[in-house]
Amino acid sequence: MVTEFAGFASLAPAYPEMLVAVGALVLLLIGVLARKEISTAVTGIAIGLMVVAAVLIVAQPNEGVIFAGGFINDGFARFMKVLVITGSAFALILAVSNSADHGLNKFEYPVLVVLATLGMMMMVSANDLMSLYVGLELQSLALYVVAAFRRDSVKATEAGLKYFVLGALSSGMLLYGASLVYGFTGHTQLDQIAQAVALTDRNPGIIFGLVFLLAGIAFKISAVPFHMWTPDVYEGAPTPVTAFFASAPKVAAMALLIRVVFDAFEPIARDWQQVVIFISIASMVLASFAAIGQNNLKRLLAYSSIGHVGFALVGLSAGNLVGVEGVAIYMAIYLFMTIGTFACILALKNDDGYVETIDDLAGLAKNRPFVAAIMALFMFSLVGLPPLAGFFAKWQVFLAAMEAQLFVLAVIGMLASAVSAFYYLRIIKVMYFDEPVNSYAAPAIELNIVLAVTGFLILSYYFTIGAPLTAWAHMAANSLF
Repeated sequence: MVTEFAGFASLAPAYPEMLVAVGALVLLLIGVLARKEISTAVTGIAIGLMVVAAVLIVAQPNEGVIFAGGFINDGFARFMKVLVITGSAFALILAVSNSADHGLNKFEYPVLVVLATLGMMMMVSANDLMSLYVGLELQSLALYVVAAFRRDSVKATEAGLKYFVLGALSSGMLLYGASLVYGFTGHTQLDQIAQAVALTDRNPGIIFGLVFLLAGIAFKISAVPFHMWTPDVYEGAPTPVTAFFASAPKVAAMALLIRVVFDAFEPIARDWQQVVIFISIASMVLASFAAIGQNNLKRLLAYSSIGHVGFALVGLSAGNLVGVEGVAIYMAIYLFMTIGTFACILALKNDDGYVETIDDLAGLAKNRPFVAAIMALFMFSLVGLPPLAGFFAKWQVFLAAMEAQLFVLAVIGMLASAVSAFYYLRIIKVMYFDEPVNSYAAPAIELNIVLAVTGFLILSYYFTIGAPLTAWAHMAANSLF
């Protein structure tokens, strides 16, 4: 018995993952055995499970490497896991009052979100190419189903199919890259790969494997030129699902990218930096100009998401401690801006349904002044205007680029940010200066709470969470170096 307890205690770094895994199975049993539809109760329990997992990560920092080196729990993993869990919990909260409207009033939906969250947590802690792939596929398979969850919707079915087909292609590219890396290094564990890479003289096989690995991960963060699925899937999926896609999975995939390039390929940093710089510039520029012609809000936010991934990659391009710290801060702020923006969309419902286009927001300031004010706040923050949180997010990544003497990249980023101001400010103009065309019902209480919390954090970032978040991000980045 003592031996068994000691064996279980050795798994302490994976306690949060174990809790989420067992919780997902329990929720599935509850849903199956219940004699009536209890999706709301299952969603509530799932949110509570997320909160407990986040508290466990913060309160008991059991760091270490387990499962024969395949799983690592360090400061960086803990920081990113808290962000992932926060994004998943907020996404579930957004679906509580409108699940029936979007076809999500089934107990399977929160269970799939919990399973996807488990996969993301495994991705963040992956220390081996095999555990990396297991976590990635656990997340992806759940997301494929969630995208097409509304079976009576042609758009949702199309979104799920596109996401599945292109996702399978990206998984194949990632696997091919992993096989090349294994073939030329003889290892799958990230730190052992780094040692093998350091002993070789820029082996072309390893470079090709690295490129394919980066391509597979770039698809998951929807970076250009692997972004083609994003606008269609964001538009076709139910809005609460789109909010989920745009938040937690992006954070997890970005964390995975950081871990792979720094833990496994740090000896050939110049090679992967060239790839990251290219996709960063391509993402910022394409998203900034492509979003100008969009009228559908979810498609516009899809291109906005692509652009912000490009801005985050500016920090990663620096390849230093300041850059990783900047990416961590950027993803945290991006998470709250995205969740808040989608909460604004879900808070606007009339007899014809939910708001879909920018034109539907005409005169919103007169009908729903609170929602309009919060929406304007998020738009200003997405542009990067001080003193809002979005300004400090871009400041961090541009600062890292300047310290790494990537002056051209920083200038391109600033210009792309200026171009993106057009479509963000256009939304504010429509809300405050156009005549009303719709009247909207009062939002549900949980949506008002999400709007108030995220809006407050974005507005008061410098005076409230800015310092502690920066300190935590610095410690997280330090754990990688």
